[in-house]
Amino acid sequence: MSDLLRVRRWADALITLHLDPSWSFDFDNAKKRAGLCNFTAKKITVSRYLAARYGDDEIHQILLHEVAHALAGARAGHGPVWRGVALGLGYDGKRTHDGEIADDLAPWVGTCTAGHTHYRYRQPTRPLACGLCGRGFTAAHVITWTRREITPAARRRAAAAAR
Repeated sequence: MSDLLRVRRWADALITLHLDPSWSFDFDNAKKRAGLCNFTAKKITVSRYLAARYGDDEIHQILLHEVAHALAGARAGHGPVWRGVALGLGYDGKRTHDGEIADDLAPWVGTCTAGHTHYRYRQPTRPLACGLCGRGFTAAHVITWTRREITPAARRRAAAAAR
């Protein structure tokens, strides 16, 4: 569990070391995405909810990942140019994170016929089938959705856990 003040100090140090002064850092409210490099705003963000769940090493890797995006440029994506920059910074992770998400803040919880649980942050607009049970849509693997109330207190607790 990372301390947000420490994460901010790391991010500011990486930005100062590798990017020009027009770049900045902040936390965002993402529930599934760990980090973001916004080229238009010249801002790197990290999810405050996920920072509360990840350890220091993982957060440091997320920051390196996003700084590599800023250095490689908007068109680099996760291609060889970005990969070379990322490795040069000391990044040892993958293109995307596969860590924990803030599923306790997902108002839609779905279950397939095999019992796999799925989370959505927006109401599903069409029938969905479980990708763990099989590829493609199959009615036998359809997910049944239920809505749960996410109270303001639950959101505050999740945000406070990140402090």
